[in-house]
Amino acid sequence: MIDIDNTTNSDISTQLLHPIAKRLTDRDIELILCDDAYIHTLNKEHRGVDKPTDVLSFPLESTLENEPLGSIVISIDRVDSKAKELGHEPKDELALLFIHGLLHLLGYDHEVDSGEMREIEAKMIGEFGLPKSLIVRSES
Repeated sequence: MIDIDNTTNSDISTQLLHPIAKRLTDRDIELILCDDAYIHTLNKEHRGVDKPTDVLSFPLESTLENEPLGSIVISIDRVDSKAKELGHEPKDELALLFIHGLLHLLGYDHEVDSGEMREIEAKMIGEFGLPKSLIVRSES
């Protein structure tokens, strides 16, 4: 189950996120949809990066099967601007960022792995008919 907390005025569709989550995990996930100001604060506080970003993941340190996997925070401001820039729907950009964040919750890290995260992300993009994602775009 995805517990969605939309702190914005956006009415973006989150329907596609449920089958994506179900495909990758049985554990619960918290999803916070926010604005650039909020994610900027989190990015500075948790990563020491003084600027907004598109997605942050906060895995929970639990090995219990019934515990939530963690939290994903996505900036709707970034979703809207990137979707407009690339010519696709905001709901698709949201799904791309959700996949990216969820893979981080599952322990994948494209900055240090040998392409495993990129591979899984590309497979999920194809499976759900999405446009190119964050890390898949960077290889083009």
